[in-house]
Amino acid sequence: MRINGHGHILPEPFQIPKFMKEKKLFWIDEDKRFMRQGDWSRPINSTGFFIKEKIEWMNQHNIDHGVMLCLSQLYCNGWEKQDCFDAIRFQNDFNASIQSEYPKKFTCGFVVQPLYMDQALKEISRCVNELGLKLLCLPTHFLNARGEWLSVAEVDLDPIFELANEYGLAVQIHPYDGEKMIALKNEYWRFHLVWMMAQCADTLHLFALRDLPNKYPNLRTSFAHGGMLGIANYGRRIQGFDGRPDIFKKLEDPRKTLGHKNLYFDTLVHDSHTLELLKKRVGVSQIIMGLDDPFPLGEIEGVGTSYPGRVLDYAREIGVLTEQEEKDIWHKNVLDWLGVKKEDFIS
Repeated sequence: MRINGHGHILPEPFQIPKFMKEKKLFWIDEDKRFMRQGDWSRPINSTGFFIKEKIEWMNQHNIDHGVMLCLSQLYCNGWEKQDCFDAIRFQNDFNASIQSEYPKKFTCGFVVQPLYMDQALKEISRCVNELGLKLLCLPTHFLNARGEWLSVAEVDLDPIFELANEYGLAVQIHPYDGEKMIALKNEYWRFHLVWMMAQCADTLHLFALRDLPNKYPNLRTSFAHGGMLGIANYGRRIQGFDGRPDIFKKLEDPRKTLGHKNLYFDTLVHDSHTLELLKKRVGVSQIIMGLDDPFPLGEIEGVGTSYPGRVLDYAREIGVLTEQEEKDIWHKNVLDWLGVKKEDFIS
């Protein structure tokens, strides 16, 4: 069985509430050529954005099951409370409908906005108890009431993690909104190609310093895009922790959570040598398949030599992975992260 642990799916244009287009919060053109938000737009120019095409794409590439995350555009950072409430409820209801209608094909995540903590906690309970969703999607950072960008690993998020731990949820942490956080011109696709990696690294840094995998032992957290920079700069974080103990009083040694059984990283690192470093750092058991379909930075066909599973295939060819390790990344490890069994998908 092959399971993709990192995918996305769009609602049909008519499914998106009218107020979201009227307020320019998020919408999709009727001809389904662009998705839009404010003055931003992204072309819809590959297969697998919508449910029918997604299933056809999965069947074409022998992908038996897909984990569909929330849309990054609907993290709702900086939104008014009511707009946030309505948009997040729409996103979560939509994902729940996909999982309910296609339980053998999809496991879907839900999202909350940490700025509105009362709202977030109620939405977690609703999604778990009423919608049957067990995967919490969080951005790496959120905008607080003082206009500061904070990592979701800060103490401000502890009520969310405490409730998620009580429910034994899987968690997925994904970067977005870098152009709002970093005072650089939005050119060269730098916020997707460089700063997304830094955002993941920043939150992984705090995750380790605050010892969250041990503080919340029932959570299983995956970092998107292989936590790439966070893995590469592990030595620098150790050097800093050892060299400036005055800065890290009452915080934990990052060595303590390296390779922790409840910290996972997806395979979307784009080359087998980076995957090899990830394996050496955290162990193959903590790596899950992540294609990030259907976006052009995902492992999809039609972009250079890319196709679903290319990095793993090449890693096995050059001896980075064994055949069994490749199979585990596609299957067993994803199940372990989600906290489910194969029978849950095929019964």
